[in-house]
Amino acid sequence: MTTVERPDQQVGVEHFDVLIVGAGLSGIGAAWRLAHERPGTRYALLEARDAIGGTWDLFRYPGVRSDSDMFTLSYPFRPWRGEKSIADGESIRRYICDTADEGGITPHIRFGTRVVGASWSSEEARWTVRVRVGTEERTLTCGFLYVCAGYYDYARGHQPAFAGLEEFGGEFVHPQAWPEDLDHTGKKVVVIGSGATAVTLIPAMAEKAAHVTMLQRSPSYLTVLPSRDEVADRLRRRLPARLAHTLIRAKNVALTQAFYQLSRRRPERVKRILRGVAMRFLDDAAYVDEHFTPSYQPWDQRLCVVPGGDFFRAIRSGDASVVTDHIDRFVENGIRLKSGKVLEADVVVSATGLSLLAFGGLELSVDGRPVDLGDTVAYRGLMLGGVPNFAYCIGYTNASWTLRADLSSRYVCRLLGYMERRGYVSAVPTAAAAGESRRPLLDLTSSYVLRSADRFPKQGERNPWAVRQNYLVDTLSTARADLRRHMTFTSRSALPARSTALEEIAS
Repeated sequence: MTTVERPDQQVGVEHFDVLIVGAGLSGIGAAWRLAHERPGTRYALLEARDAIGGTWDLFRYPGVRSDSDMFTLSYPFRPWRGEKSIADGESIRRYICDTADEGGITPHIRFGTRVVGASWSSEEARWTVRVRVGTEERTLTCGFLYVCAGYYDYARGHQPAFAGLEEFGGEFVHPQAWPEDLDHTGKKVVVIGSGATAVTLIPAMAEKAAHVTMLQRSPSYLTVLPSRDEVADRLRRRLPARLAHTLIRAKNVALTQAFYQLSRRRPERVKRILRGVAMRFLDDAAYVDEHFTPSYQPWDQRLCVVPGGDFFRAIRSGDASVVTDHIDRFVENGIRLKSGKVLEADVVVSATGLSLLAFGGLELSVDGRPVDLGDTVAYRGLMLGGVPNFAYCIGYTNASWTLRADLSSRYVCRLLGYMERRGYVSAVPTAAAAGESRRPLLDLTSSYVLRSADRFPKQGERNPWAVRQNYLVDTLSTARADLRRHMTFTSRSALPARSTALEEIAS
């Protein structure tokens, strides 16, 4: 991978047509679309960390892997060539880095550059973006700001306050800050949590640990997918890479959407299917009913993927087990539960979820007025009502992140092209009507979502304010969406004379 140094001291203020925040899966994909669909665009990616990859560079805990198949998580313009459909984190990180290098994107990345704020001036039709490089604050300007920073806090995960933690004599770690020198060989491990991270960690740690126990307050729904896609392997052997990738992607999208729709319309049937999957591996009805039967409906929270059934196999072999109970307090040799039982532990992993952070924590203002994100309404799931020349990127909650991320980037390119052809310098979605019903942007009941819902934009009940969770519908409607609907444009000629002169100098 090409190494890029932190930016040197800048003289004056640099101006870009587009600034992209984040050099992870979304940001690299956005840059590729911009470079290929709008060649000649002056752009830069601002990455707070010192590496490409985002999530896939940050998380380094044992077994870290995708929870979506790689044929939909990868980019549609660069076929996934890896052996596994459910891939490990390092393979995904290398894929993103290679995409950046091959697409000529890496030289455009400003590493170690954290965006802290952005203010829009209607008079100048541009964003002034404040960034922090080390201890120094600098300023950049751009015509369009595109935030591809995901939606959780990279600095810290969610950590409940456990009573008695200071008394614990073992090691206590969070997956988001995994110690490189942690050795759990031959040790008793307790993993607190029942989500995707816990389900991933347990079979990986069970290979070396004396025993691993998953301690959960309540069960989650688990589904088993093969690590390798046999249909995909056959297609890739017989067809050109890009055609095979397209067909495999379409197949997996269709299957995922069909299962999601079945879950929402026939939840009891899906519950029986998922229980049957667990029973095939564990063959213990009482154990499955106690530890793998959630109280909520399928897809009220995201399903946890178990590749090849590795999690269930670890339990069946006796290397791992599940305890469903509440924590009373930590004690010197482990965790005392509400039931009075003590789980002995040498290592405790607090897989207690994410802390969400909207748009990387940057502060927005428009013409001197701060933007309260909790009071804004999403426009087409990628812009904000009342905020000009601004877009953000989030993925689906019921499918691969990249599916929606790529649709968003294509829409942004289309919007920029429309503005250029007509001489527009700004585009702002009109605010949703005051009486429009509003609900959370992320349509899940997971604790990590509910904790932060008020700090995120809302969505409405009707297009273009509703955020659909249906890629098949979105992929058809996005390309044909009326760019003028509920959108106000400003032409270059409407700018004050001073601003027009600035635009000409910048161009």
